[in-house]
Amino acid sequence: MAYHTGRLIDHIHLRARNFAASRHFYEAVLVILDIPVSARGEGWMQVDELFIDAADAKTPVSHVHLAFQAKDRASVDAFHRAALAAGGQDNGAPGERHYHPGYYACFVLDPDGNNIEAVYHGPNARSAISVEITPVT
Repeated sequence: MAYHTGRLIDHIHLRARNFAASRHFYEAVLVILDIPVSARGEGWMQVDELFIDAADAKTPVSHVHLAFQAKDRASVDAFHRAALAAGGQDNGAPGERHYHPGYYACFVLDPDGNNIEAVYHGPNARSAISVEITPVT
């Protein structure tokens, strides 16, 4: 059965207590998934639809569950190793989950306690690698 995804979220914004530690963590795990950092500046970074910056006295630290898509099981395994090496805390080793047949994932806590997942949904065909948005003027 086909289903559509990618229509609900425009972007996700995480606020980090220690931005340097969070930047190190996300750069280390996202390179495993071949996801480049789109832009960065002093105290902030953007990765595709994910924006991360430093929390301050007026903006509390985020606490969310965020799942990244992986291209295969080996990428999930490598993501887990890279996350632990970059300061993440294990929150569920790589393995099959009961969510649906072929759901293979791992869970780690990032430096601020966000539950970060890498998931491979099993062999599949996608209609596109990404959505291309072109501004109309």
